[in-house]
Amino acid sequence: MSALHLRRWPGNEDRPALALHCMMGNAVYWGPIAQALRDQVRISAPDLPGHGQSPDWAGGPPDYHTAVTRAAAALIDRPLDLIGHSMGATVALRIAVAAPEAVRSLTLIEPVLFAAAPEAQNDALLEDVAARLAAGEDAEAARTFLGVWGGLDWQAQAPATQARLARQIHLVQASNETLRDDAAHILRPGGLESIDAPVMIVLGQESPPVIPAIAKALAARLPDVGRASVPGAGHMLPITHPRQVAELIGLNLERA
Repeated sequence: MSALHLRRWPGNEDRPALALHCMMGNAVYWGPIAQALRDQVRISAPDLPGHGQSPDWAGGPPDYHTAVTRAAAALIDRPLDLIGHSMGATVALRIAVAAPEAVRSLTLIEPVLFAAAPEAQNDALLEDVAARLAAGEDAEAARTFLGVWGGLDWQAQAPATQARLARQIHLVQASNETLRDDAAHILRPGGLESIDAPVMIVLGQESPPVIPAIAKALAARLPDVGRASVPGAGHMLPITHPRQVAELIGLNLERA
């Protein structure tokens, strides 16, 4: 895979941090958070494959989640603070389980590792998306998915944006083997327990109910973990509530 497009913001050069965005987003939204944390860390953030200005994913093998994890891990050359949102949070967690020595602190915002806490309503949504994709209804699949996970008014989006999201919904489908079935064995015995860096799990108070269930399941196994919920926020809280998210990341940075 070609190198990912990497965005960097000014900050504390002695303390690097890597931020991984959500599915169907891009790294731009970390900008306000990087600005707020500039005295503590210097944040870099890649556009993940098929997002932003990075190359498209050419298909597997390896599977999409593994391809993203390898590309993100290649950006780490010394211990750093690792931050992830949604699918990006599951990649960050996967890296931390595989190489705990590479992580100084770990902040997981709305981690969508569904295998940690399967939930019927979310399973039904993902099955509906899969059925629509199988029927060639890409735009409808994207609209259905984002109606729950994106907080997005589909009709208000420009045609070019709708077309992009309809393409990217296939990446959601390509991640299900890891997110729903834990094909990457992130939840293997002793894996989460090996992370000795401080972990913060950040939730939106109005997020889908599967999210607090996942947070509870992960927190039960992590040695050093805090949880925080942002009032009035949903799944896209790094975009809608950047100040609060930055403050919570900052608290975890201080713990490290």
